[in-house]
This record gives sequence, structure tokens and C-alpha cells, in this order.
Amino acid sequence: MTEPISRWTAVETIGRGVKAAPALRIGFGLTLFLALVGAAGRVVVPITIQQAIDRGFRDGDVRVGIITTMAAIALGAVLLATWAQRTAVYRLGRRSEEALYGLRVRLFEHIHRLSLADHSEERKGALVARVTSDVETLAQFFQWGGLAWLLDGTLMLLVASVMLAYDWMLALVAFVVAAPLAFVLRKVQRHLVRAYDIARHRNAEVMTQLSEVVSGAETLRAYGAGPRYASKVKHASRERSDAFIKAGTIGAFLFPSGEVFNVLTVSAVVTVGVVRGPSSGLTAGAMVGFVFLTQRFLEPIAEFTEVLDQTQTAVAGMRRVLGVLEIPVGPPEPDVPQPLPAGPLSVTIDRVDFSYRSRSDTDEPPVLVGLSLHIPAGQQVAVIGETGSGKTTLGRLIARMADPTAGSIALGGVPLTRVGNAALRERLTVVPQEPFLFDGSIAANLLFARPGLQPADLEQAIERLDLREWLDNLPDGIDTEVGQRGTQLSAGERQLVALIRASLVDPAVLVLDEATSSVDALTEVRLSRALERLAAGRTTIAIAHRLSTAARAQRVLVLDHGLLVEDGTHDELLQRNGVYRRMYDAWVASTSASG
Repeated sequence: MTEPISRWTAVETIGRGVKAAPALRIGFGLTLFLALVGAAGRVVVPITIQQAIDRGFRDGDVRVGIITTMAAIALGAVLLATWAQRTAVYRLGRRSEEALYGLRVRLFEHIHRLSLADHSEERKGALVARVTSDVETLAQFFQWGGLAWLLDGTLMLLVASVMLAYDWMLALVAFVVAAPLAFVLRKVQRHLVRAYDIARHRNAEVMTQLSEVVSGAETLRAYGAGPRYASKVKHASRERSDAFIKAGTIGAFLFPSGEVFNVLTVSAVVTVGVVRGPSSGLTAGAMVGFVFLTQRFLEPIAEFTEVLDQTQTAVAGMRRVLGVLEIPVGPPEPDVPQPLPAGPLSVTIDRVDFSYRSRSDTDEPPVLVGLSLHIPAGQQVAVIGETGSGKTTLGRLIARMADPTAGSIALGGVPLTRVGNAALRERLTVVPQEPFLFDGSIAANLLFARPGLQPADLEQAIERLDLREWLDNLPDGIDTEVGQRGTQLSAGERQLVALIRASLVDPAVLVLDEATSSVDALTEVRLSRALERLAAGRTTIAIAHRLSTAARAQRVLVLDHGLLVEDGTHDELLQRNGVYRRMYDAWVASTSASG
């Protein structure tokens, strides 16, 4: 799957991200205004101090009324700033969560609409990471980094503007002296992050070794290996201590660095102000107020340097999320859907080629090449071939989980591209190689196919597939809990549940990707019997991994490197001494050896 995103700059990515999460734009102007009011309130205090000094202390007199008025103005400004900041934080937090919720839902829906060509095995983990870790990175940014940009950014911008208005020369002195602080803090923080990563890794190693020593105590004692492993734990513990001491030492430089530059900047401002003297027009109150403004300007710098790193991480996460949203969705709906004919459906495959998009930039050959065949309505076909022959891909193309790269597939004479997706799912059902069961009961997993069914309908489906005895032998029958992903059932039992679920849909075409996992003899008999009953009267395409399935089919198709190399009945193909005969002889030999 190609994500055409590397060329996007940070600004372009942010712009696209805001478009993808429109909740961020709602009321942002008011939120920004409130943040500015909050920042202005913090700037008012130094200004009132200046006014109190310059106007409250004049010619040796103390004007209590003016000082009291300035104090009241400062108090009101602080209260207003506190309310404005809290409101801005609340609004940004709420909009951020709404935006992330919308982004998660949109991303989840988009991934489920992608074509099979974008769901190759090596991309599944990447797609999951987009929904989980990358969106979580954005959530962490909004919880802290976004607030810092809003609050600290507006404060620094407003304070810098006021400082320039007070005295542009002193402002430039403050900016020049404070500038190296940002570079020092970023360097220290990067070393600190790296040091703590190493420390956490060392801590995990100690926990792992301690767990092994405790859980493997009996084995260690039996082989007299206790002292050797104790020495390994001691060494790991020493490395952990050294790593945390190093991280703590680096962290100890962080706070003093800010304090040192704070002192240097204030000293430089005061020195330049004194040297210039009263002739520069800078009053004593203005000088004191300017010192307070300088400290206000320096306060958020340390936090802001951390925010820059987090912002880069968030932009990278957003870039990957948007890259997925840029991928065109899977097989599109036809503008005017064409209905499928009633009754069993034939399958016609005409010169089909298929390649995964993830292989488009490589020299790997297509998965399917020039495949043409016709399966009459009601015929039961087995498709076999070595791993990588394209048999599973063929089944998925027939189910229109992707469209062929070239050629066409038709059901009942109607091209799949003209069939509505909902109508297709009502007439064609796929039982995958590893059926997915949701955590819950067997009944809940069956009703997943058709939520409106009654318990009596489930019972009838179980009877039709002759699986009553199997269900009755389970602990709670149809109410037996299957566990997460069906882990409390065996592979064969999960297949049985999937067959019952498929029968509830009552499809005209059944595509069965047979499980490769070995099953016990009794379960295999039940599977074969249930499949035989389910396939009766339906067009059935079984992606066969066991040649016993092929031997029972009415017709066998043999694929080899994406090509249809043999087509016929089981007996006919055995007589040809071709690919199928070699596979069958090898299977018989392995079965005899294992027996």
C-alpha cells in the first residue's frame, strides 16, 4: 500500500488535518480570543506595577488611592485572565476530543472500505497502528502540546509585543540574551529523553530476569544454575541503577539552565537600562515593569521547547493517518446497480489478472495471470495449489473484496462491478480460512449474520447441518462462550460455527477458504458432513488445503503461480499424471507416514 504523503510539509499536513477533523475549526476564533484575554491579564500585572510606581510614588508622596486602584485593576485582570484561560482550555479540550472521535470513526470506516489490494498481510499491522498508536499520539498532543501552543504561544507573542512597545532596545537585548536558552534546553531534553529510554529498557530487563528466576526456580535448582543467574540479575540491576543515575544527572541540568539564563537576561536588561539612564525616557516604574515582563517571557520557553518535539511527532502521526485516508476506497458501488437473477448463480471469470498494490513497485509477478473459466450454477468446485499459487486471492475476487487488475468476473451473467455491495452480500457468503469469532456466546456469533433471527431459526440451521450432537456436547450448548477471537474453541469448531453462520444467510454462492489447521478425525467428519449439506444446491467454491476435499468435489481447478494449469474431476486429473497427481501422491505418502 503506497501512502503518497512524504512530500507534504508540516504546514500542509496541519492544513489537511484540520480539514479532516472539522470539529477543530468550530469556535476556534472565540477560543483563541479567550486565550489572548488570558495572556493579556497576565501582562496587565507588570503594567499596573509600573503605573503604581510612577504615579503612586511622586515627589516623596505616597498616593494610596492610585496604588489601591492599580491593585484593584491587577486583581480584576488576574480573575478575568483565570476565567478566560480556563474557558479556553475547556473549549480546546472538548473540540479536540470531538475531532479525535470523528477522526477515529472516519479512519475506521475508511479502512473497512479499502480494497483487498490494500489489505495484504504485511499491511494489517500498519493499518491497526494508524487507528491506535498514531491517533493516540494526536490525543497526547492535544492534551498537552495543543494547550501549550495556545496558552504559552499567545502569552509569549503578547509579552514580546508589549516589551517592544515599552522599549524596543531593551526588548532586543532580552531576546538576544535569552535566545541560546532554547537551544540549550532542546539539547538537554533530547539527551534526557534518550537517557530515560535506556533506563526504562534496563528496568524491563531486570523485571524480565527476576521473573525468569522466580518462575524457573525449580529448573535452576535442578541444574545448579542459581548462582550464575543470580550474577546476571545483579549485573542487570547495576546497569539499571547506572542508567537511572545518568538520567537523573542530565535532568538536574534542566531547571538550573533556565534559572541561569533568567538571571543573565534580567541582569543584561537592568545593566543596559542603568547605562542608558533617565535620558532614554525609561522611568523607574517602567524598568521594574519591564523586568517583570522579561520573566513572563522566559517562563514558557522551557515548556515550549518540549512542545516543539511533541509537535513534530504529532505532525508525523497526522501525516500517516492522512496517508491512509488518501487511499481510494475499495470496490466502488455502481451508479445504477443491476439485480442478480434468482436461484443458483453461475460464476464466469474472463482473462483475470490481479496484483496487490504493495507489489506494484517490485519485480514480483502478478498473483493471478490471464485466468478464464466458467463454473455452472450449483456446481461444487475445489481450487487447489501450492502456497502462493493465488487460490485464496481467487476466492476473494469472486467475493468482490477487490476488483481484478484486468479482466472481469460475473455472477449469473451480471458483472460484479454492476452489482450493489449489499445485494452481493445477500447472495454470496465467504467462510474465511480462519473464521473470526467475537467474544461472546456461539448464539451471539450466529446472530451476527442476521440480527433479526429468533432462537428457533438458529435451532433449525443447526439441525440442517446435523450439528446438534456437537453443540449438545459443549459445556453450555449454543450459549457456550467462545472467548476472544474464539480461542476457547478449537480451529475445527470455529469452522463449524462459521458454517452455521453462513447457512443463516442462505447464499446462492458459497466461497469456502478451508482451514489448514489439523483437526481431529471426528471434527473433520462433522465438517465434511456440514459442508456437504450446506453446499447442496449452491454454487460452491472451496479453496482446498486438504486434498481429501478436492477428492469429494465435482470439479477440481489446479492453480500454479497464478495460472490455471489443470481443470477436471478428481479421477480425470489423477490419470493425467500432471501437477494434481504429484500433489496427490505426495499427500497420500505424507498421510501414510504420519499414520
